[in-house]
Amino acid sequence: MVQINRNYYFLGKKLKTLRLENHITLEELSGRCSALDPVHAPSIAYLSMIESGKRNPSETVLGLFAQVFQRDVEWFLDKNKVFSLSSQSQSFATDSNVLNFEPNFLFSKRILESAVPQLLQQSGVSTRQLAHILIRAHQEVLQNEYPELERVAEKVGGREFPLSVEQLMQLYKKHDLQIKWFDKSAVSSLNQHEPVQSLVRSFYEAPGTVYLNRSLQEDTARLKYDLALNLGHKVLHSGDGFKSIHASGGEPGESPDGSAEGRATEMGNEVLLAWRDFECSYFAGALLCPKIPFRRFLTKEKYRILAGEKVDLSVAIVMRRMTKVSNYPHWHFFDASTTGKFRAIYRGNGIPLPWGTLTKPHDHCPQWAVFHAAGQSGKPSGSQISVIRQHGEWKIYCCHTLISPDLSRNSRILSVGVDLGPALISNIKNGAQIIQDIGESCQRAGGSTLLDKEHSDAIRAVAQILNVAWIEEALDHPTRIICQSDSQCPRSVPCHPEKLSQWVHISDMREGIISAYQNKPQGIQAKLE
Repeated sequence: MVQINRNYYFLGKKLKTLRLENHITLEELSGRCSALDPVHAPSIAYLSMIESGKRNPSETVLGLFAQVFQRDVEWFLDKNKVFSLSSQSQSFATDSNVLNFEPNFLFSKRILESAVPQLLQQSGVSTRQLAHILIRAHQEVLQNEYPELERVAEKVGGREFPLSVEQLMQLYKKHDLQIKWFDKSAVSSLNQHEPVQSLVRSFYEAPGTVYLNRSLQEDTARLKYDLALNLGHKVLHSGDGFKSIHASGGEPGESPDGSAEGRATEMGNEVLLAWRDFECSYFAGALLCPKIPFRRFLTKEKYRILAGEKVDLSVAIVMRRMTKVSNYPHWHFFDASTTGKFRAIYRGNGIPLPWGTLTKPHDHCPQWAVFHAAGQSGKPSGSQISVIRQHGEWKIYCCHTLISPDLSRNSRILSVGVDLGPALISNIKNGAQIIQDIGESCQRAGGSTLLDKEHSDAIRAVAQILNVAWIEEALDHPTRIICQSDSQCPRSVPCHPEKLSQWVHISDMREGIISAYQNKPQGIQAKLE
């Protein structure tokens, strides 16, 4: 064996920097090593001593590090000191569509209070829809960080995972909640003027009664969610009854967007109602999937979506909590109807939206996984790597998408994904160039292609580092070009025939006039004048 001179301090610092760059905790690194070799895996305490330079890892332990981070053993042992954190990876979490509100006096509280009701009336947007847009933006700006809600949920549930129906019933007794069961089948309802099958699942009656649809008894995962949801109202809002009915089919929270019930007759009350619904939903997720135990579960299962069936958790809650508990911050989540209308969104990585959040798509790119899944009724789930061109550069994502019926049998398209860019740039040599090469290879192939070995190996290495099984599974399928709308398609042959516009922007006419002066000889310019 060739003896390599080691500098333990720098080795430890490099390991720590690499671990932090990939958002992996000491506990998770120890667990990942244990999954590879339970006999020789280092403990959390031993890892800490390695990182501080107090211990020298064996060749076997170094081999485990190399497998987890997809690097050669020699990388940890060479004389290079700590590599710098990637500044590029931070830019992926921002949204380029941030507006500069100037003149900012027009956006004062008093002016907005006067203008917003008029805007809603003229646009046809309901107050509840506006509230959900504001809540989504709030989540994305805060990167879904609501530590107080997490703490309350963990205090109530004691970080137990998984929680059974029986344990939830015990929590109901502890909080003086009574359950009444009712029988009610699905009915035809209107959601934003569209017919849907809607089923009343549960609702809260002050001061302490929760009404549950008996059909929930046949679906343990959804029963647990409704129990947790209404418990959240009791804990967070003292069970005052100011809470939406929970029904399948419709807007975020699964409730159809009708007129707000009870006291929610004013705009302020409707916004408050929507916010309370969000708080209760977040509480339910944190109660059923406490951060650290659920992260351990996902690590063991390599973030496989259907692993939730083992612990009676619905696909939707597994996806939503996955974006929160993972140490890798660049996630997104879509919940849409089969017509392509969003019902819930989280864009922790600022991925551009393919269509408006309040309307049906009309000029959409059919290559998005949510649309692709809708056209493949025989294929319940699948993974897809996608590239999108923005500001002259390619970005790369991977998602896992499936169709799941709700309690009243409406089809829902659920999709969770990661931004692969930061991980590629941080861990793969020439990672930024690889992203551009993948985009260009897709473009040359007409819009989609299976990746070559070099590019596949890079994606596979990142999948191993992130410990997400469905990223590697996506390599079995073509990587696709996606875009924000069909009119912006960068493919050589667009997905749909080009639509001829019947109108022209005045600004385009201005640019045409300037261009004519710049490109014509002096004599012709005189004629133009």
